[in-house]
Amino acid sequence: MNLDKLTTERRNQETMNLDQLTVKEALIKMNQEDQKVAVAVEEALPQIEPVVTAIISSFNQGGRLIYMGAGTSGRLGVLDAAECVPTFGVEPEMVQGLIAGGQQAMTVAVEGAEDSKELGKEDLVKIKLTNKDVVVGIAASGRTPYVIGGLKYADSIGAITASISCNKDAEISKYAQFPIEVDAGPEFLTGSTRLKSGTAQKLILNMLSTISMIGIGKVYNNLMVDVKPTNEKLVERSKRIIMEATNCDYDTAAKYFVAADENVKLAIVMLLTNSSKTEAAEKLIAGNQFIKNTI
Repeated sequence: MNLDKLTTERRNQETMNLDQLTVKEALIKMNQEDQKVAVAVEEALPQIEPVVTAIISSFNQGGRLIYMGAGTSGRLGVLDAAECVPTFGVEPEMVQGLIAGGQQAMTVAVEGAEDSKELGKEDLVKIKLTNKDVVVGIAASGRTPYVIGGLKYADSIGAITASISCNKDAEISKYAQFPIEVDAGPEFLTGSTRLKSGTAQKLILNMLSTISMIGIGKVYNNLMVDVKPTNEKLVERSKRIIMEATNCDYDTAAKYFVAADENVKLAIVMLLTNSSKTEAAEKLIAGNQFIKNTI
């Protein structure tokens, strides 16, 4: 294994005296390095766009978005997938995160798991991957065997494949139809890819899931109208969303929230179109779940 050519493994010439800096100096330097990440991601937007388009198409055909990675990369995929459930009101199966070594690898490193191509394939077989799905392999190094094995299997059954790596000319890019490569430079702390690389990956994952959900009607204006009110904070947020979307007062929002069985999108359509719950539901179906198509 030769890591010499990987940007993520190089020493950062700006932080060679890291252990001699004051806390303030270290914080300033780390912040300066972090600012480079967003610029690097901006350069990759042309690579990110077709992936989002593919995901939207997949969702419209009943397909799923599957992230897979090892270590920090895997954890970030699991996190983004988990957040889609309350934010956009989707079922957990629609966006899934697979991590080498399984659930225990979320908190404890599982020895050798990321080095198995076969394990990558097995995890996709377990979830019954189909050719309607999109698989996004995530690897800061761009060479993780677990991810390569998964991408190869996904491609063999006709699924859409994409990859996210933090090195140029990454190995996993060879196995993805839509490779995304971001070079944010050497890490603040040599080789610690949970830092700048992790931040770059998180920014890209945010884009993939959020813009894709916008593309299937989960957002009205800039409001997350399919939010699941699973706690007190989200119940209050739901009412405020109804208020913002319809310009009604709090009491009216609360009334329609209850009348719509706590379905924010349904309550909004009921108010905007002066419809019953049944009529509003029919309008949403006819409008392909976009509120703008019901008005």
